[in-house]
Amino acid sequence: MELSPTVQMLYKATMRMSEASKEVFRLAKTKAETEYAYRKALAQEMLILRAEKMPATLIPDIARGNVADLKFARDAALEAHRSSLAAMEALKAEINALQSIAKYQSEV
Repeated sequence: MELSPTVQMLYKATMRMSEASKEVFRLAKTKAETEYAYRKALAQEMLILRAEKMPATLIPDIARGNVADLKFARDAALEAHRSSLAAMEALKAEINALQSIAKYQSEV
């Protein structure tokens, strides 16, 4: 028995969805790790600046500037995770459309 092209496309989309879900979890872990590294480095930098008698009003801005590379990595990881979630939603829509087409074809 040969599968219709629609069913084959549905199968391939389902396999892509499975891989995409693994990627989303990997990116979520990366997002959490980069957030952790940024927060930890920011706190340490603030303590260093406080020990150096930096005026309290300047500490937050200067500390953030000193760990800006970590903030960039954190923001990049966040956006990668968000975009993977959006791609997964698009894949869900594709699967739903293919299921509708397959159902219609089976009724005809």
